[in-house]
Amino acid sequence: MNCHRLNELIELLQPEWKKEPELNLLQFVQKLAKESGYHGDLADLTDDILIYHLKMRGSDSDAEIPGLKKDQEDDFKTAILRARGVIK
Repeated sequence: MNCHRLNELIELLQPEWKKEPELNLLQFVQKLAKESGYHGDLADLTDDILIYHLKMRGSDSDAEIPGLKKDQEDDFKTAILRARGVIK
């Protein structure tokens, strides 16, 4: 994990964890994993899951995922042509 991702995770984690001070860190991470729908081993939980879940926590279930809006194409034909490199 590089420093940028670690800093981002800590920055997102801190205000949410403060809302539930009765939980220790591992309990809070377990709660986040469960909320995100992750059912695997906690040791295999990726930082991506935590980062995206913390970014989306508390937002509507149909809200756009941060970072994906830039890749969204409303027109199927344009999406195909862009994917094939015909247009930029």
